[in-house]
Amino acid sequence: MNARLRKVQTWLRDKNLDAACLTTRANIFYLTQFDCDPHERLLALFVFPDLDPFLVCPQMETARVRQAGWSYPVIGYGDADNPWPMIEEQLSVLDKRSAPCIAVESDHLSFERAQSLQRCLPAQAQLINAEGLLQLRAVKDSDEIQVLEEAAALADYGIEAGIQALREGCTEMEIVAEIEYALKKKGVREMPFSTMVLFGEKTGDPHGTPGFRPLQRGDGVLFDLGVVHNGYCSDITRTVFFGEATEEMKKIYETVLKAQESALARCQPGVPIAEVDLAARRVIEEAGYGPYFPHRIGHGLGVEVHEYPSMHQNNNTLLQTGMTFTVEPGIYIPEIGGIRIEDDVVVSPGGPRLLTRFSKELRVVDAS
Repeated sequence: MNARLRKVQTWLRDKNLDAACLTTRANIFYLTQFDCDPHERLLALFVFPDLDPFLVCPQMETARVRQAGWSYPVIGYGDADNPWPMIEEQLSVLDKRSAPCIAVESDHLSFERAQSLQRCLPAQAQLINAEGLLQLRAVKDSDEIQVLEEAAALADYGIEAGIQALREGCTEMEIVAEIEYALKKKGVREMPFSTMVLFGEKTGDPHGTPGFRPLQRGDGVLFDLGVVHNGYCSDITRTVFFGEATEEMKKIYETVLKAQESALARCQPGVPIAEVDLAARRVIEEAGYGPYFPHRIGHGLGVEVHEYPSMHQNNNTLLQTGMTFTVEPGIYIPEIGGIRIEDDVVVSPGGPRLLTRFSKELRVVDAS
């Protein structure tokens, strides 16, 4: 049994729980190395404190489960089958326990499936939130960090591809296409979120939508992109200027960069997450742009592009060596423009280690 499954078993024993039923693609991949988008079909992993786990998946995926290295029981079901009676048979071992407690991902398990699971269990069984279990993914091992570093290098490449494609009159969607085409040629099959390219005043919207606005001299250009590489995600944001930058936008850029540097300096083992956010927020507030920084400093990064922990000013969780997350301060002035600088960071004993390495020097792209 792999070390990650053993950690789940230990957690179940520590919490005096009888089983965990996990249904998210991310957690199942993390624990089994089997990755599958089941669409509307049931995909579930059952883990016990003292018994072998079993996996439930569509019949068409069972061969790939074995190819991924899974050696424990698999319940494969056809599209015309109801998998719950098969699950009930496997869970009959819990009938000997008067009131078993099962940990589930309450923010993912639908009400209908929770009811189906309850019908497979003894009458007094309870379903509880597996939130504490999900935090096991927060600290990455050396193999995970290596894959994250490779994913970050591909994100760096995507930024350069986007910058190289800029030309007067091109549209945001054309640059999105150029970036994704370049990454596909590098072997990237999947993006963890829709690639974002925004021009000019549209950069003042933190989550703007690329469209057909043409690029003009003097525009800021905001790139926010990532890749999925061997099951792990990257996420990077860079902002450049086309042809020229106003003095006001240069000031905003330097403020955001200083804010990020202040936040990165607090990315040390034992530091509360809140201090990372507040370090950046103070810089932006002191520069007079406080109301224009509307979001947290970042988010956990790994199998999912947004995962635990949430990097906000009220989170007093202490950073640990191996935690990986983004640090992405921004200033956004509606109808004028905005700047965001984002890097992927892993906490190491000596402080922060940046996985994304694309230059953050203020860059004006030649418009000739």
